[in-house]
Amino acid sequence: MKEIYVAATALGGLDDQISPVFGRASTFTVVEVEGGKILGASVVENPFHNAPGGAGIRAAQFVAEKRPRAVFAGNFGPNVAEIFAQIGIDMVPVSGRTVRQAVEDYLAGRVTTSPPMDFAPGMGRGFWGANPAFPKAGPQDIAALRERLSRLETELAEVKHKLAELKGGE
Repeated sequence: MKEIYVAATALGGLDDQISPVFGRASTFTVVEVEGGKILGASVVENPFHNAPGGAGIRAAQFVAEKRPRAVFAGNFGPNVAEIFAQIGIDMVPVSGRTVRQAVEDYLAGRVTTSPPMDFAPGMGRGFWGANPAFPKAGPQDIAALRERLSRLETELAEVKHKLAELKGGE
């Protein structure tokens, strides 16, 4: 039996969304797979998601110690990608999917890993992002992304409001 570590957005689990980032994901869903099938899943808190610095590299070391078959996240920074590449852990940059959908697609060969250290320009020291080879989004994916965008816009409005309150109190 092999494990796949998936950076998750909230509480983790097979029905949670994949986190857009690896190092600052709140949790990792640990998916047990064998024979191309999901056998089960558990959730592990990312002990470094609130680290003041070095969250990515520390989270990568934490996960690498477990020697999973693969790791999933929306994006991997250069230090994270280097750690996983050195020990041969597949990195699967994917977004807009639940943990279950992404792992099932990976096991079925419908998603491929990108070459390690394939950084997009203009993203600081490097940024390994969502795989362009991933299948095109369908209507359910678009609806889920719109719902997520709405939640993020609401959160942003709340943050802006709070900042305005704090500036007014100075």
